Amino acid sequence: MAKSVFYSFHYDRDAWRVQQIIRMGALEGQPILNAQEWEEVKRKGDAAIKKWIADQMAYKSAVVVLIGAQTANRPWVRHEIAYAWDNHKPLVGIRIHGLADRNGNTDSFGEDPFSKVALKGGGTVGDYVRVHSPAGSSSQAVYADIKANGSAEGLLESGVHAAKATASIIMLSNSTGVSFPSRRCRRLR
Repeated sequence: MAKSVFYSFHYDRDAWRVQQIIRMGALEGQPILNAQEWEEVKRKGDAAIKKWIADQMAYKSAVVVLIGAQTANRPWVRHEIAYAWDNHKPLVGIRIHGLADRNGNTDSFGEDPFSKVALKGGGTVGDYVRVHSPAGSSSQAVYADIKANGSAEGLLESGVHAAKATASIIMLSNSTGVSFPSRRCRRLR
């Protein structure tokens, strides 16, 4: 059975690539809003967006950030990362810039969005979160690598193990018994 995760990504630029990940079937995520539905949520303001994120993330086992060329610069992606961290959700990243878009074009390598979310005690969320960088020089090869090596179970388990292994500062435990470093974030500008 597929793990239920929350997908975080740059909608305008990467929705087509995200659909490829969804079709792999390894992860079961929140419904991906179409452009009109997302505009409706945005029209209601920041509080409505935050509520939508919280509602969608509430019963998910983890958060998967699908990283494209401009994902790190998206304020709502940074909010989702901070919210997940503060709420003890395992996080993992998958680079998707090498997947083709609807026009058959791949994209450029983007910054790590986890490094844009600072922890109150120092460092960033990026110090604790694994990012899978698929191998391959073609979209087909990247797709095959993600499908073979980017499975939900493998990535999410390694993300949890990485958090356990590297969490050496103020430790807090969540209900699953997984320990994490101090969970308060502040966003870097």
